[in-house]
Amino acid sequence: MRKLFILAPLALLGTTPPEAAPIAQTAAAQAGVDYDGFVELAGELGEFRDGRLLGWQDWRSRANQPGAIILDTRSAAAFADGHIEGAVNLPFSDFTDAKLAGIIPDPDTPVFIYCNNNFADDVPPVPLKRLELALNIPTFINLYGYGYTNIYELDGVVFLDQVDWVSSAG
Repeated sequence: MRKLFILAPLALLGTTPPEAAPIAQTAAAQAGVDYDGFVELAGELGEFRDGRLLGWQDWRSRANQPGAIILDTRSAAAFADGHIEGAVNLPFSDFTDAKLAGIIPDPDTPVFIYCNNNFADDVPPVPLKRLELALNIPTFINLYGYGYTNIYELDGVVFLDQVDWVSSAG
């Protein structure tokens, strides 16, 4: 099932969705890890991702459209402690073809992502992470690598009291 992720890096052309193309696998890829492929995919997605960054008002408006999915990839515990209203949870560490298809059955579905670093409060359940390690970056790259190309990422920061927030505290 990793085949799409391994094939996607060489198939990218500009901002168009990937198309499968046979490539030679490195020894690392044959062992189940393709660091070079990941780095290549990440490097090729920069311009595409830049065009998918949305400010809060635009992000929320589009995320509320019928058929759109707000995907929260934080841990199940962090999600239970609080999340944007309407979000569904699939922890990043649980990404597989099957689990993603269970949450997002159509790869053309608009998917809206956010992470801890989109919140200026720096309090649980959204404490700040190192900027270069924010969860939305690997989430975006992995969703694209799995074939989901209709991804939009929350750009910038907001405060929790500006967001329709659902938490176990009420």
